[in-house]
Amino acid sequence: MKIQEYPDRELLAMGLADQLASELKNCLLAHDFASFVVPGGTTPGPIFDSLCAASVEWDRVHVMLSDERWVPEDHDRSNAKLLKERLFVDRAADAKFIAFHRAGQTPQSAAPALSAELADEMPISLLLLGMGADMHTASLFPGADGLAAMMADDAPLVVPVSVAGQEPRISFSGPALAGAIAKHLVIYGDEKRRALEAAQSLSPIEAPIRAVMDGLTVHWAE
Repeated sequence: MKIQEYPDRELLAMGLADQLASELKNCLLAHDFASFVVPGGTTPGPIFDSLCAASVEWDRVHVMLSDERWVPEDHDRSNAKLLKERLFVDRAADAKFIAFHRAGQTPQSAAPALSAELADEMPISLLLLGMGADMHTASLFPGADGLAAMMADDAPLVVPVSVAGQEPRISFSGPALAGAIAKHLVIYGDEKRRALEAAQSLSPIEAPIRAVMDGLTVHWAE
């Protein structure tokens, strides 16, 4: 794991967008397509605002979310809605989006077919993640029911996740994320940096972010 520090969040967003665009271009030189997994939430919005205009062959980029709340794509809490508003504009509008939500199904019923569908996208070419102060990443939360199975070597590519008091979710599993060819994490502030440092001495069950640390580039600003 290595840490890149930036003077402020604006420069981080622009610098990381440039780096992601460069890595996508390099991947496409050697492969027919690039599988690009990104987080939801508020953190990646400014990164997407810069990345969407990058000169990349976006029609050869397959974009997936690291995790998704089980709500329709036009719902305010949908991560897909964020992508449509912040990433799939300008040049990046040509990207192929592989959505997780399936109307009329549950995460439990949809996960097996989704795992089979996503097999052709593996390993992930380029992975961008966020992390909570509790050291969760994607929807892999410490203490979640069934977390050990989600992190096990034989876990399916995507897993259903239950979060108390929130919508059901679906998430890439620990090994699916860990197997990405290039891995990036963006975090802000001292609290999350301390959490990341603490995670290095913990197990992936205690700190799910630990599962992806090998080869991980961390992008940090105050």
